[in-house]
Amino acid sequence: MHVIDFIVFIVFTLGVVVFGCSFFKKGSSADEFTSAGHSIPGWVVGMSIFATYVSSISYIGYPGKAFASNWNAFVFSLSIPIASYFAAKYFVPFYRHSGSVSAYTFLEEKFGAWARLYASACYLLTQIARMGSILYLLAVPMYILMGWNMHAVIILTSIGIIIYSMMGGLKAVIWADAIQGIILIGGAVLCLAILMFSMPEGPLQTFDLAIHSPEGNKFSLGAFTSDLTTSTFWVCLIYGVFINLQNYGIDQNYVQRYHAAKTDKDAKFSALFGGYLFIPVSALFFLIGSALYSYYQAGVAPLPTEIAQKPDYVFPYFIVNGLPIGVRGILIASIFAAGMSTVSTSVTSAATIILTDYIRPFFRKAHNRVGSAVHKGDASLEPTEGERRKELAIVRLSSFAVGILGACVAIAMLSVESIIDAWWTLSSIFSGGMLGLFLLGCIPQKINRLAALLGCICGVLVIGWISMAEMWNLPGLHLHPYLAIVLGTTAIFLVGFLCTYLIKGRSTE
Repeated sequence: MHVIDFIVFIVFTLGVVVFGCSFFKKGSSADEFTSAGHSIPGWVVGMSIFATYVSSISYIGYPGKAFASNWNAFVFSLSIPIASYFAAKYFVPFYRHSGSVSAYTFLEEKFGAWARLYASACYLLTQIARMGSILYLLAVPMYILMGWNMHAVIILTSIGIIIYSMMGGLKAVIWADAIQGIILIGGAVLCLAILMFSMPEGPLQTFDLAIHSPEGNKFSLGAFTSDLTTSTFWVCLIYGVFINLQNYGIDQNYVQRYHAAKTDKDAKFSALFGGYLFIPVSALFFLIGSALYSYYQAGVAPLPTEIAQKPDYVFPYFIVNGLPIGVRGILIASIFAAGMSTVSTSVTSAATIILTDYIRPFFRKAHNRVGSAVHKGDASLEPTEGERRKELAIVRLSSFAVGILGACVAIAMLSVESIIDAWWTLSSIFSGGMLGLFLLGCIPQKINRLAALLGCICGVLVIGWISMAEMWNLPGLHLHPYLAIVLGTTAIFLVGFLCTYLIKGRSTE
């Protein structure tokens, strides 16, 4: 790595940490830390939602996936408009007027404390797995660039992210996300232009070689068959619809951003803007992967066999060997921008859930006073200064603890072959069908609490069966792990709905 590239990278990374720390405010409260004082413009919140979507999983995993196979994973992005529409029309107004920054208070009101604890536990597991995946992908380019120890890169990066997340809270995270989002888009566009204009016969050769690849069309969106055991177009689309509805509808990352926007109009705009912006940018990453395939297929530069066998390493290898001095540093900074923005978001939102769903309920007096103050506007019900300091200390300590756990997961993922497959599988399992429970709470029909619990148990069993069937060779139909969240959600909803009528019928009898 040339000294200029190193300077560009270090200046950016340290700049983000310093910028985030600049939002530190003495005498702040935990509620201001977790909702940014409801003061952020809509476009900034939208950029933050977009940057949350575009992690280093996208920046390295998507090109790696397109290089090794095709654009099947892009189908996930095509499902986002459905979720964005529902978010702007239903989810944003609902949460903006709920009186709680937690996405799971609603579940407790409907089904009891167990529902809130179940959903929040699933969320925390998902976020820790996500942080681990992203931190791992932040370490890959530094290992390839300079041979740095990946364990050390993961730990040092985690420390930097934890510091500015703890100091500045959600406001620092959102504004840093917006800046990082602009940088990562610029870096990706620059890289694609260099790839395509480096082709011996011009940019169109990129498409020709990728379409006529011996392995099949690199731009294929997957098979349009009814096979549910492989990642077909329909499996990926259904998975995307369920995951994105869950993201917008019950993911604390998004719910906190709805609260952070200045007005309801800004919050609705941010949901649409962040989601729709991700579609062309994710296409850009897949196009980089296809262009990388054509670039090395055309013999513009050699690709070592050991790199070709690890698709997630191909893009970082090109950055090292195919980009000019200075641009290399910008691309590495872009990858870190993508990763840091998402990890910081997960750290802050997970810390918020620990405070609102696990700490406050044990301090019922202060918890009730905060809730009453929100709903009644009575200043006398506000928490005392001592309670404010304790809660702020708790949320900062929680940020530290969650960040450390994410780093541990990243180190455990060093042996994973495809980070996209690993993350999507873990996401489908840990999500635990939370969406099914949320949908049960949203329907006009009042769902019995016992019925909801039975539905939840059935959903978890379905998810466990699908996830472990192939691994342990369990009897029955083997389905693709992406379908775990789909069938888990469906099981929770249907069993909860049907059991409500059965229990009601027995009670009447």
